[in-house]
Amino acid sequence: MKTYWFDNRAGDQREDHDSGRPVDPEYLSQLGVLYYYCPSVEGVNAIASERSYKNRDEIVVSPVKMGPAYEDKVKMFFNEHLHEDEEIRYILDGEGFFDVRSIEDKWVRIRLVKGDLIILPAGIYHRFTTDSKNYIKAMRLFKDEPKWTPLNRAPEVDIIRARQEYVLRA
Repeated sequence: MKTYWFDNRAGDQREDHDSGRPVDPEYLSQLGVLYYYCPSVEGVNAIASERSYKNRDEIVVSPVKMGPAYEDKVKMFFNEHLHEDEEIRYILDGEGFFDVRSIEDKWVRIRLVKGDLIILPAGIYHRFTTDSKNYIKAMRLFKDEPKWTPLNRAPEVDIIRARQEYVLRA
């Protein structure tokens, strides 16, 4: 994992956009973002058991796997949004970026590679993209039935319970 302030320059979202200003991983903890390095799935299984994740699936985001829908999907994932549940991703192969909003409403970019596991808290605004290699394979973990409902940033989303609870914790 590598964390830094997003540079906000124009260009493809899949580029590094590294401002040269690193972000201490401890800052992610202040945002409620949890990070683990798991060189094998046994580590993931231990975390899943500890945190009561009951279900999982795998997703491949690539032009080969998604075909003509790839570009639209990657753009959709990059829309700023939140979820009412935690978002848990374990990177099985490839690389990608999660951008999360800081306390000051700036973007923190988190580069993830094989073996990285990230947990985003419910209610945090974020977005995702592959890197310029256009390939990532990830395991998605869920506490209950698999659900992935993005709520795009809007005034009416700011008042939902998950967002309000997140803001109070952060």
